[in-house]
Amino acid sequence: MTSFVGRRREVAEIRSLLAKSRLVTLTGVGGVGKTRLAARVAAEVGRAFPDGVWLAELATLDHPDLLAQTLTDVLRLREGSGGSNLDRLADHLADKKALLILDNCEHILHECAVLTEELLACAPELRVIATSRQPLHIGGERTMAVLPLPLPEAGGRPLSVDALAQVDAVRLFVERAEAVLPEFAVTEANRDAVERICRRLDGIPLAIELAAVRLRALSLRRLLEGLDDRFRLLASGSRAVPPRHQTLRAMVDWSHELCTEPERLLWARASVFAGGLDLEAAEAVCSGDGIAREDVMDLVSGLVEKSVLLREEHPGEVRYRLLETIRQYGRDRLAESGAEEELRRRHRDYYRDLARQAYDHRFGGAQMEWLTRLRLDHANLRAALASYAEDAGPEEARDGLTMAADLLFHWRTGHHVREGRRWLDRGLTFVAEPGEPRARALWNAAWLAIIQGDFAAAVAMLEESRHIAEELGLDGVLAYVTLQSGMVALHQGDTGVAAKMFEESLAGHRAAREEVGQVMALNRLCLTCSFEGDSERAVAYGEEALQICDARDETWQRAYAMMVLGVEAWRQGDCPRAAESVKQGLRVAGPLDDWLGVGLCLEVLAWIATGAGAHERTVRLFGALAAIWRAVGTPLPGFGHLGRYHEETEARARAALGEPAYRAAFTQGVRMSLEEALTYAVEEPACPAAPEREPERAPSPLTRRETEISGLVAEGLSNKEIAARLVIAQRTAEGHIEHILSKLGFHSRAQIAVWVAEQRRAYEGREDGSGS
Repeated sequence: MTSFVGRRREVAEIRSLLAKSRLVTLTGVGGVGKTRLAARVAAEVGRAFPDGVWLAELATLDHPDLLAQTLTDVLRLREGSGGSNLDRLADHLADKKALLILDNCEHILHECAVLTEELLACAPELRVIATSRQPLHIGGERTMAVLPLPLPEAGGRPLSVDALAQVDAVRLFVERAEAVLPEFAVTEANRDAVERICRRLDGIPLAIELAAVRLRALSLRRLLEGLDDRFRLLASGSRAVPPRHQTLRAMVDWSHELCTEPERLLWARASVFAGGLDLEAAEAVCSGDGIAREDVMDLVSGLVEKSVLLREEHPGEVRYRLLETIRQYGRDRLAESGAEEELRRRHRDYYRDLARQAYDHRFGGAQMEWLTRLRLDHANLRAALASYAEDAGPEEARDGLTMAADLLFHWRTGHHVREGRRWLDRGLTFVAEPGEPRARALWNAAWLAIIQGDFAAAVAMLEESRHIAEELGLDGVLAYVTLQSGMVALHQGDTGVAAKMFEESLAGHRAAREEVGQVMALNRLCLTCSFEGDSERAVAYGEEALQICDARDETWQRAYAMMVLGVEAWRQGDCPRAAESVKQGLRVAGPLDDWLGVGLCLEVLAWIATGAGAHERTVRLFGALAAIWRAVGTPLPGFGHLGRYHEETEARARAALGEPAYRAAFTQGVRMSLEEALTYAVEEPACPAAPEREPERAPSPLTRRETEISGLVAEGLSNKEIAARLVIAQRTAEGHIEHILSKLGFHSRAQIAVWVAEQRRAYEGREDGSGS
């Protein structure tokens, strides 16, 4: 009586399975649409079964002994004088090419399995589709898990109204809403509410249909608000369907009744998790008080079989997830048991310990595994921090602040910088005691503030952290405070002060044997020396960082070392080496969702492309970068001194392409997804041949920065004016000029000006063919 929405892939897959196997069982949570899907497939393949397609609805069958009798009624067999109902079924189907649908087998699973196996053995041309919340477990059975309808991609780019309306879950809601409100449509005004309703209902078709019916009396806003108590709100459906499909609670009650008592207990306890869980977490949090730790694995398997827990494959591990509707039902049962507070405490303490273990593995071969694990458990980490924040006790406040600080490198990856700073700031308001937890959290929050471009707040937090560390003798904290203070100096253009701070931080980290701090200081020294034109020291610092990383099989910080060495290689004019170095860093930063690292790598690859004359590639990368920097909060966060390279590259590309072509290429980059941008950056050649080859220059003894400064000297600019033009410290400009005089063997600025003029004349002569 209603339209069938979506499921094209599932229909095709079931048809394929049915061609290979004589029994296909569709499993899935209640209300997910198994019956409608089986009926749809039957309608499409009916012609292949000349002896008919027969549907046996078993949901209302209370007595398993009546199963065979029910099937004889469905097949319209006449009463016989002898033999059992099973014999009559076997005799009738023995030579029939028919399709039998056994709908809702879960409450009489054993009887359905026995009968199906008997019939398939006696009737070689018979095919069976079973729908059940768990498999029948007989020979030859093929199973397919029916998942909820697709939802808009979480965290993806916003869809247009038309595209959103075509997403299956939204389309079902709209079509069912039109049945009660003929003028209903997705608009710019209601799109967010429609999407949130479908998402909160997990894309479960029955829940969506029950919600849509409520629009007879409620606005979209009130409907969305009412989903906080979804079991009360979605309590009236069609009178023509079985009772368990008339309300959302009845649907989930049906699943609950199918579980054993220990499974129900685990279901309730697992509801304390947010987003998902793994077996180790289930054993740690859910065992005890009626569940032995060694039994958790079997209970988890049972709930997966009954479609209460969804099994999800991740690289190297399997995780489990409760749909939000199923989770809320379990949470209600947990609250009724009086054990909710105890489970929340176990949950938060488990993830506090997990955060500490991850921090202990912040450097070395296991680091990537731990960062990936934290990313998968982000929702649980957030729930644990919220639990600590809700408890006002001083011990809980310190534990929460310590946990937020332990997650520093997790906040740095993905797009969690803002959230990480919020948790740290919140914890700092409750932990005023000037101890190590506060000092450590302050420099953590300062680093995230630097990434956000909030330097005023960063300076204030670093000053307080330094004061506490000096008072308490916290040398490790002081080394990090000095490192971040160097980043502030670098942003302000005072590279000389920044270099001294990085060197001081490096010494402090070496004394504390803090390897991750050493590598971070070395990487920043490499960038600083490169920016000042001191290639020899830049390369030495970068290579030392690589040596430390390689000795410990460290990957993430090594990626940054490769990136900064790539900047120096580019500055020296070695385009291929620079590109390969930066791409190595990008291959690590991308899978980690390290948006800062990805952004820095794409920036450098864009500069490299313009140096090779590939201006269109540069602009596309800039377009892709726009979304990344917008998500991070500021361009080149913490490395603003490199902004001049961006501006120069942008100006060159704009001049080479012209405004219309520049805008077109930029738009193409903006439209790339992050995955497409990474593929484009890594797989496309970074250094294609320039359209027109420039005349070769004679090798210069000067670096790129020194050549630039020598040209400004030739223009007659003073040291102060050069420093202002390049946004560097005056003593930095003076140091560059001293290097230039030394390299060229000169004693005066006038000699530099003459040399620059000779170089330009020689170049112009080679360009027009008059030179040697």
